[in-house]
Amino acid sequence: MTTALAAKLAREYGTPCAVIDMDKVERNIARIQKACDDAGIANRPHIKTHKSPTIAKMQVAAGAKGITCQKIGEAEIMANAGIDDILISYNLLGEEKMARLGALNAKTNMTVAADNSTVVAGLPKAAAASGRPLSVVVECDTGRKRAGVETPAEAIALAREIAASRGLVFAGFMLYPTETGWGEAQKFFDEALAGVRAHGLDAKIVSTGGTPNLKNIGKLKGGTEHRFGTYIYNDRMQVAAGSATWDDCALHIYSTVVSRAAPERGILDAGSKTLTTDTGGLDGHGLILEHPEAKIARFAEEHGFLDLSRSNTRPNVGDVVRIVPNHVCVVVNMMDEVVMVRGEEIIGTLPVAARGKLR
Repeated sequence: MTTALAAKLAREYGTPCAVIDMDKVERNIARIQKACDDAGIANRPHIKTHKSPTIAKMQVAAGAKGITCQKIGEAEIMANAGIDDILISYNLLGEEKMARLGALNAKTNMTVAADNSTVVAGLPKAAAASGRPLSVVVECDTGRKRAGVETPAEAIALAREIAASRGLVFAGFMLYPTETGWGEAQKFFDEALAGVRAHGLDAKIVSTGGTPNLKNIGKLKGGTEHRFGTYIYNDRMQVAAGSATWDDCALHIYSTVVSRAAPERGILDAGSKTLTTDTGGLDGHGLILEHPEAKIARFAEEHGFLDLSRSNTRPNVGDVVRIVPNHVCVVVNMMDEVVMVRGEEIIGTLPVAARGKLR
């Protein structure tokens, strides 16, 4: 970044401002697509990070099989933009959601995840409303203790329940192994697959996930696809995980130093309403590229508190700095739009079309 570009961004858009480098975005898309192609599995990127139909279409154009969404609201935005192969990787419950899911399934190739009988019992209503079958994968817990059935026996039983439900099709399994738990995930999957096959079923989809699992891509024997999300922009967490370098981080928050009341402290105009309080287990709330030893120590809503005690270089009031967020996904969801640049040129803005779609 040159001082001239920072000044132009601050002048035209103000700060704090989310800026994406489209050259890096395109490079990240190509890098992960190649990793999937080399591993012989399909790429089904998760749109939770960028929340943009424009970027989702770029991913599909580069070779992605389809996309992953976490919520119906995200899927509606993507389907309305013409994307035709969508996995919702989340348990869906309630009459209102079944009506919306039915409308989606009527016009788009939809797959949904389930990890319990209550969810499965509601899904036939969506299938009936759509007038065609609805594909369902069983979510399996392979170590994260988040969602998912905990044993292969439960996975087999739920798969049979799905297959026996009117309008539903058992499509396979969805897993999110820990970075070091792929051996255990393989044992779980092998037993579950053998069990469903013994009952005349099969797994067309075997979906693994996570950008931090880049090093494990293709390791699950029988896996058919992988769900990468954060890779599109990357962040401090992905650098810490070894899945990206600083040069792969395509989104920066441009922020102005608005106060230097004492030599060892300062204030940024980016607080918790911009960078969020999600540390991702890291020290501080983001990396300032121009002053990497500085620490964004804490927040008020519109204040980022700088600890400069370890910094050899210290910013002045009025300086515009670039911040790599700890967790970029939650940061993007705070934005109505991001500014796009190529090199030193501002090329426009990109709406965050699916921001706030939490249901």
